[in-house]
Amino acid sequence: MNLLLLSNSTIPGQPYLDWPKNTIKKFLGENRTALFIPYAAVTFSYDEYEKMVSKALSEIGVEVTSIHHAKDPVEAVNNASAILIGGGNSFKLLNELYVNGLITPIQKRVSEGLPYVGWSAGSNVACQSIKTTNDMPIVEPPSFNGLQLLNLQINPHYTEKTIIGHGGESRLQRLLEYSAINDTPVLCLPEGCALKIEEGEWEIISSEPVKLIRKGGEIETLQNGVITI
Repeated sequence: MNLLLLSNSTIPGQPYLDWPKNTIKKFLGENRTALFIPYAAVTFSYDEYEKMVSKALSEIGVEVTSIHHAKDPVEAVNNASAILIGGGNSFKLLNELYVNGLITPIQKRVSEGLPYVGWSAGSNVACQSIKTTNDMPIVEPPSFNGLQLLNLQINPHYTEKTIIGHGGESRLQRLLEYSAINDTPVLCLPEGCALKIEEGEWEIISSEPVKLIRKGGEIETLQNGVITI
């Protein structure tokens, strides 16, 4: 199984997908075409989303085609040489995957070795569920169950910053609530970080330590490089 799960697409002050593009290039290898799934977009069109991703990845020689042009989305997945799923709203993304009958086809292709690149919501949906997303449930999907490509949850855009004078729970507190009643570990990915899985080897790509929260709130600190979950 080959997964590249990015916390985010853009670092402030940098072009779209600039920080991970060389990592994506290396991960995709000889693949020079990729099927893009833009279903997480809410306030802008799928055409606009496709243009953004196409422009960014053309710089590394990857031609992107969005699934929303396909007459048969399932056939498009079956014929893809790589899949990219972008960020946005995780609930809308997951709902559209169910509506278009893509859960099982994507699971099958990725289990066969098809490269999968996701960022933000695209990383959330690769997990067991989307229960650790930061997004608002603007639609109700048939299930919270994600693509279940790995036995792990991801919280993208992870931060421990809080707003002075604001009484809401911190991100860590919310994730500890999840871990109090769920078994699946949560990988907390700050901006500019990623999890790469290739042929059974797991690797953290990060310039800072990354937290892994296990059931009951046990917290491990993971460093950049190959890891064991």
